[in-house]
Amino acid sequence: MRYSRVLVKLSGGAMAGNKDWGFSPEALNHIADEVLKLHNLGVQVSVVVGGGNIFRGELGEEWGIERAEADNIGMIATVTNSLMLRGVLRSHGNVDVRVMTAIPMDTVAEPFIRLRAIRHLEHGHIVILAAGTGNPYVTTDYPAVQRALELRAEALLAAKNGIDGIYTSDPKRDPSARRYRRINYDTVIQKNLRALDQSAVLLARDHRLPIHVFNFDAPGTMCQICQGEDVGTLINHNGDILTEE
Repeated sequence: MRYSRVLVKLSGGAMAGNKDWGFSPEALNHIADEVLKLHNLGVQVSVVVGGGNIFRGELGEEWGIERAEADNIGMIATVTNSLMLRGVLRSHGNVDVRVMTAIPMDTVAEPFIRLRAIRHLEHGHIVILAAGTGNPYVTTDYPAVQRALELRAEALLAAKNGIDGIYTSDPKRDPSARRYRRINYDTVIQKNLRALDQSAVLLARDHRLPIHVFNFDAPGTMCQICQGEDVGTLINHNGDILTEE
């Protein structure tokens, strides 16, 4: 087994599936199935999910909501998604799922305490981490890397919908675009490839946290990655490798 403890980063859009907003039963079932497959493999799993299916930054701009307030709304949206995901996971299997939040919400979730979260993982619980860091002006990419480091995760699995990795250019517009099998943190930053927020990539680089970018729509991909298969794109400190043309 390549990894025994990972953090999975999901977008809010993964909860909506093919819809622009809200929740898709099919998408939620798919998320639950994939997370439980990984858990049943014996991997300790924590999850960070975004809130874009409920509230997005452009709505804040459109309505004249200042950035700090809009980010607070977004953090609350991640709590809603985390509670929804906990409910779906519990309905799919006999597994203990803990939601931990950076913003105190003691009646619905535990406060995030690093060592307690690690203990939950050691006891075989799935841990869902909500509300980012509790502070505005960051997306959920940065808290995902931060929490992965805090929980001593061996890798971050960055799930994408409809794209199977990082490309030299936009494959939807450029037929000659090639996928990176492996790419250095600095290449992602220097070429502004936008796989994740640059601040998140910098934090991962400084602590040598591997990041796997992959297509979440393909069943079983997370298990393949943890078992050592090269799927999607691996961001690490080694040299760049492109797929063959």
